[in-house]
Amino acid sequence: MESVALYAALTFSVFAALAATFLRDVLNAIIAFAAFSFGIAVAWVLLAAPDVALTEAAVGAGITTVFFLVTIAKTVRPGGQRLVERVEWRSVAVVAVLVGTLLATVRSLPAVGAADSPVATSRVTEYYLQNAYPETGVENVVTAVLAAYRGFDTLGEATVVIAAGVAVLLVLRQEAYV
Repeated sequence: MESVALYAALTFSVFAALAATFLRDVLNAIIAFAAFSFGIAVAWVLLAAPDVALTEAAVGAGITTVFFLVTIAKTVRPGGQRLVERVEWRSVAVVAVLVGTLLATVRSLPAVGAADSPVATSRVTEYYLQNAYPETGVENVVTAVLAAYRGFDTLGEATVVIAAGVAVLLVLRQEAYV
């Protein structure tokens, strides 16, 4: 049942991505992009990664959508009667080759949750699973890796995100939107 829901969420996301790509109206494309992000967030929930799902929903469907809407509020919407953009077949061919190449590599990936996958059998994984709690005092191994073992890296990433947010707020304030 979960795999059916996962495939439904992924199929929904693919159609939303295609709609965001080919819709001519920018507002409709933004709504389709937000729907894509929402579908991916649902997929993350179904893959038992609620923290990633929350981030995808907040950043992808939430903040990014608001930024796009503020951006188009300052721009002119294209006129005309066409609903979708014209397709350049050379671009479609390049995308098809890229997607085909990426899909060819999917077969070499281990199954989700496979006990014999290289990650599950890695010495590094074994080390973290055995030592994360005694060394850090954090019960969740993922949180221990992000906050303790890779603390400086995570701090750097958080600093970049905060700096980008402050820069966006400064630009919006300068444009009298805040």
